[in-house]
Amino acid sequence: MPTEAIAQDVQVAAPASHDVLGHPRGLFYLAFAELWERFSYYGMQALLVLYLGQQLLLPGHVEHVAGFAAFRGWIDHVYGPLSTAALASVIFGLYAGGVFLTPLAGGFIADRILGRTATVTIGAILMVIGHFLMAFEVSFLVAIGCLLLGVGCFKGNIATQVGELYGPGDLRRADAFQIYYLGINIAVIVAPLVCGTLGQKVAWHWGFGAAGVGMVLGLVVYLSGRPWLPPSVPRTRGTARERPRLSRADWSKILLLVAMLPVLALCELGNQQIFNAYLVWGDAQFSRTFFGFEAPVTWLLSVDAIVSTGMLLGVVAFWRWWSRRHREPDEIVKLTLGAAIAALAPLLLAAGSMQAAITGQKVPLSWGVGFHLVNDLGYALLYPVGLALYSRAAPRSIAGLMIGVFYLHLFLSNMLVGRLGGYLETLGGTSFWLLHSGLVAVGCGILLFFTLAFRHLLAPTGEPARG
Repeated sequence: MPTEAIAQDVQVAAPASHDVLGHPRGLFYLAFAELWERFSYYGMQALLVLYLGQQLLLPGHVEHVAGFAAFRGWIDHVYGPLSTAALASVIFGLYAGGVFLTPLAGGFIADRILGRTATVTIGAILMVIGHFLMAFEVSFLVAIGCLLLGVGCFKGNIATQVGELYGPGDLRRADAFQIYYLGINIAVIVAPLVCGTLGQKVAWHWGFGAAGVGMVLGLVVYLSGRPWLPPSVPRTRGTARERPRLSRADWSKILLLVAMLPVLALCELGNQQIFNAYLVWGDAQFSRTFFGFEAPVTWLLSVDAIVSTGMLLGVVAFWRWWSRRHREPDEIVKLTLGAAIAALAPLLLAAGSMQAAITGQKVPLSWGVGFHLVNDLGYALLYPVGLALYSRAAPRSIAGLMIGVFYLHLFLSNMLVGRLGGYLETLGGTSFWLLHSGLVAVGCGILLFFTLAFRHLLAPTGEPARG
C-alpha cells in the first residue's frame, strides 16, 4: 500500500491500469514528467560551471549577485582561498550535491504530511520560479535555493511512485526503472543541444529560460496522468497515523543500504564529474572544430546521453536474454559489475591527455567517445539498478524516505566532485583522471566485499539470493 494511505480511514481505489507495453500506463506519465523535469535540470547543469567560470564570477558581474559576499566568505571559511575556477567547481558541487540531499525532506513531507501529488506539484512550481530567476545575475543565490527545494519535493517522490505501481515481488520493477531512466537520457540528449547552444552561442540567460519552459511542460504532463498514478492522500487532521513497526530484518536492510551510500558515491565519481571538470577540461583540451565551426563543449553531454540510451537498451535486452537461459543476478551483483566497468572509463581520458602532452596538440575526440562508451555501460548497471534495489528493499512504511536516502550517495559524490574539480589546475589532465579511476576502483572493491558478505540480506522476500 502506498505510504500516504497507511492507517487512513478513507478508502482509496487503486489507479486504473490499462497496461501499455506490459507496464502500467502510469509509468509512462511519470517517465515523461521526469523527462521534462530532467530537461530543465540538465539544461541548467550543462551551463552552470561554464557560466560561473566565464561570466558570473568575473569582476563586473559577481558584485551584482545579492548576498554573494557573505556566501563567498562562508566558502572561504570551509574550503580556504580558491581561484575562480576552483570556486566555480565548489559552487557546482554544492548545487549538484544539494539536489540529492533535499529529497530526504521531500520524502518526509510526502510520506507524513501532504501526500505525493501536492508535494511534487509544489516542487515543480518552485523549480519553474528558480529557472526563470537564473535569467538575472542579482537573483542567482535565490534561484539556486528555489531549485534545490523544488528538486527535493519533486525527484524522490516521483521515483517512489514508479515503485508503487508494482507489487513487492513484481519482476517488472527493474525494467520499469530502466524505462524511467530512458526518459531521463532523452532529456540529457536534448537539453544540452537546446539550452547549451542557446547559453553558449546566444546568451546564458536564454539557456536558463529554456530550462524553465521545460519544467512547465513537466508539471502539465504529471498532472495530466493523475488517474493512472498511485493514490495520494494528504494527512487528515486529527487522524492517528499508526505505522507498522520496523522488524529486526527491516533494520538490517536499512543499515546495509545506508552503509552502501559512500561506496556508491565513489563508484559514480567518474560519471558525475562529466558535468563539472570534464566540461572545463574538454572546453580547453578537446579538438572540436569541424569545417570551421567550433562545436560547444556542452554537446558532449548530448553525445553521452545518446550513448547512455543505447547502453541502457542493450543492458535491458541482455538481461532479458540472459534470464531466459540462466538465473538473473541480484541487483547488488549488477552494481559490482557496473562499478568495475566504470573504473576503466577515466583511464581513457588520462591516455588522451598523455597523448596531447606528448604531441603538443589537442586531445582527439575519439578519446572522449571511448570514455563515454565505457562509462555509460558501467553507469547503466549502477544508477537505475541501485534505484530499483532501494525501491524494492526499503520497508514500505518509509519508502519515500529511503528513496531520499538513496539519493544521498549522489550528494556525497557531487560534493567530492566539486572538491576534486579544483585540483584540475594543479594536477593536470593525466593525473586528474588517473585519480578518478583509482577512486572508482576502490569503491568497486568495497562493493564486491558487500556482495560476498551481505547479499543474502537484500535478496527478494521469499527467494534465495540469485547468482
